[in-house]
Amino acid sequence: MNHQTKKIQLDDLVFDNRFIRELPADPETANNRRQVHGACYSRVLPTQVAAPQIVAYSREVAELLDLDATLCASDDFTQVFSGNRLLSGMDSYAICYGGHQFGNWAGQLGDGRAINLGEVVNRQGEHLTLQLKGSGVTPYSRTADGLAVLRSSVREFLCSEAMHHLGVPTTRALSLILTGENVIRDMFYNGNPKAEPGAVVCRVAQSFTRFGSFQLLTARGDIDLLKKLVDYTIRTDFPQLGEPSAVVYLAWFEEVCRRTAKMIVHWQRVGFVHGVMNTDNMSILGLTIDYGPYGWLENYDPNWTPNTTDVEQRRYRFGNQPQIAFWNLGQLANALYPLIEQVESLQQAMDVYTATFEQGWQQMVSAKLGLKIYDPDTDDELNTELLILLQTVETDMTIFYRKLALLVMDVELSNKALIAPLLEAYYVPEQLSPEYIERLCLWLRSYIRRVQASGIEKAERVKIMNAVNPKYVLRNYLAQLAIDQAEQGDFARVNELLELLRHPYDEQPGKEDFALKRPDWARQRAGCSMLSCSS
Repeated sequence: MNHQTKKIQLDDLVFDNRFIRELPADPETANNRRQVHGACYSRVLPTQVAAPQIVAYSREVAELLDLDATLCASDDFTQVFSGNRLLSGMDSYAICYGGHQFGNWAGQLGDGRAINLGEVVNRQGEHLTLQLKGSGVTPYSRTADGLAVLRSSVREFLCSEAMHHLGVPTTRALSLILTGENVIRDMFYNGNPKAEPGAVVCRVAQSFTRFGSFQLLTARGDIDLLKKLVDYTIRTDFPQLGEPSAVVYLAWFEEVCRRTAKMIVHWQRVGFVHGVMNTDNMSILGLTIDYGPYGWLENYDPNWTPNTTDVEQRRYRFGNQPQIAFWNLGQLANALYPLIEQVESLQQAMDVYTATFEQGWQQMVSAKLGLKIYDPDTDDELNTELLILLQTVETDMTIFYRKLALLVMDVELSNKALIAPLLEAYYVPEQLSPEYIERLCLWLRSYIRRVQASGIEKAERVKIMNAVNPKYVLRNYLAQLAIDQAEQGDFARVNELLELLRHPYDEQPGKEDFALKRPDWARQRAGCSMLSCSS
């Protein structure tokens, strides 16, 4: 039967839980908070919930699992992916790892509110780990309750799928389910806790192994287990590199550097700010993982961070993401050193990150400007000046690049006619002083000459630009409006956004309101400007 047409029932899912089969378990089975040594995970059951209710599901992720999307609306699906029922073959566990948080070593962290249900093998032979986020206490919860609230769960669910359709490497989200129970949260950590609706997201990825998984073992001096975890990771997730050895360890680290660089280029391309680039939030597969207080650049500001915890240091601001990824890779290199013991070779491997990012960045800039080839002699200055212009006045990044494709390629046009296609991108028209307009038009004419010199036809230029400059992104205020309605029991806007974000590069007639710049009321509103780590 054709893989594309034959679907299966939940109880027909095939599980091959290699991670827990091949790596050591926590010998203690009680679910109490503790330091876990000599193990990669602890077995733990999801917490039962009172009245689960489906909010939304991704039909594309269901298809990855060979499930009929209509099954996702069933009560059985809701019971399974809220954590109330384990399927045959599921063997639930939480992963042990450590990490640097805001540049400081934090020791053991682990899955404090995520529980892996198991690894599904689909009909194409792909291993896909199912993970519930917000499913209750684990040994790694520390002082927290292991639960999640609806507002953060809506954001994670929608953004996971939005990023995938934007072409950004990411973990996926199968479902978003209300628990029917309230969770107490202090959103701004200011002594004003309140009850919020609880929710669970089912995340899906090839694996959820993080930089911090290796860091913790090295920090503890458990080199035997470090080697076992690295060997397992290479054999299962990077089998093309060959059998583990010192040479293969280096090749693997180079590949991690390469994938990480490509991911960061995509973040910068679409204006995504992760907000919490701790080493425990960095996927070994180069996937965007852990959607906490993330945000989308609306007015272009390289110093912006969506995370209230980072508001003073701004360590994880948009413009610093490439450097932070490099720093994080350095911490991973330190963790792998006991297996390689070649400082120079590890440094050379990190050079792969720099080279890959630089090449990817140039290709990205070229595509955003509708050019086929990046010419440093002209394009370094061209792009530098554009980024200065974008941040000199409050300019919507997404709209500006999308509208730039509409620019009339005629240097003889008046300034007024030249900038007309771009006016929707400006938040404060009064900022467009005569001096600024003159400088902008000087750039636009330089850009037009660069395009004309390249010989590219108009239709091809527009096609290139519209393939990398999205019209629709998950703007912070759009997510908040969906959250507001969902908290009142209306899930229509969540599902409307999910459908919209399946086609971020298409015009989608009738949906233009979703492409408008941030309204003034959202400028400082909670959830629309900055967020805390509260979930």
